[in-house]
Formats: sequence, C-alpha cells, structure tokens
Amino acid sequence: MQDPFCHSSSIQVNCPADLAFELLADGIKQGTWAWGSFNRTEIKPGLFQGTSVFSGQEMLVRLHADAARLCVDYEVGPTEETMQFRNMSRVIPGEIVKIDPNSCVVSLFSWRLSTQSDSDWAQLSTIHEAEMFLIKGLLERAR
Repeated sequence: MQDPFCHSSSIQVNCPADLAFELLADGIKQGTWAWGSFNRTEIKPGLFQGTSVFSGQEMLVRLHADAARLCVDYEVGPTEETMQFRNMSRVIPGEIVKIDPNSCVVSLFSWRLSTQSDSDWAQLSTIHEAEMFLIKGLLERAR
C-alpha cells in the first residue's frame, strides 16, 4: 500500500547509532544533507535558517532531539509564525534489527499537508530518498 499521509525512507549505515544521531540532531550539520534547507546558520539559539536548493526560498528549522530514543522531530516553515512539525528522523541501532552492532538504520519520515499538490509531495518524497544516500555518505566517510 502506498501511504497517502506519510513518506518514509530508510538506509543501513556502517557507523554506530550514536554517531548517526549526532548528525541528525545538529541543526548546522543537518544543513549539509537537507536539500530543503541547505547551508544552515543559527539565527538565534535553537532556530536555524537554510536555503532550498530547489526554490531558493529561505526555510526555518527547529529541532527537538531525544537522545534516549535516538529520534528528532523537525519543525519547519518560512517564518517562525508558520513553523510546524513536518518531519522526523529515527536511528535504530544495528543490534535491534539483527545487523552488525557497529551499524544502524537511519529513517526519515515526512507527513503530507492537505495543501500539497501531488507534484510537490512526489518531489518531497524523492528528495528524502536521495538524502538517505547523502546521510550514509557523510557518516561513512567520517569513519
């Protein structure tokens, strides 16, 4: 079944889960792989601004990281007033899914707004799948 409400993508990464979480939970580092908000700066504590590589539009991001659960909720929007929860990442340690304990699975989730066109939703979903390979490359090159 194709989920009409949430897109998810996952990839196995050959690095420990805590290192993957560090990349996903850092607002500046996220700007190295998140194409919708690339080249980040911290404009005030906990609030980051980046630029979409597609539209050139500036986008704000606020991260809510849960280190104990290895997950991050992301609020996004063009202004602080319009920011809302849209995306989540989760790292699953290798031993949980019976793979190499020095590896992990990284997953990204995004929920569709009723205002998104089919084309915009397809673009977002495709971008997240490509971002998985950026995340994998960044983490495995760092080892």
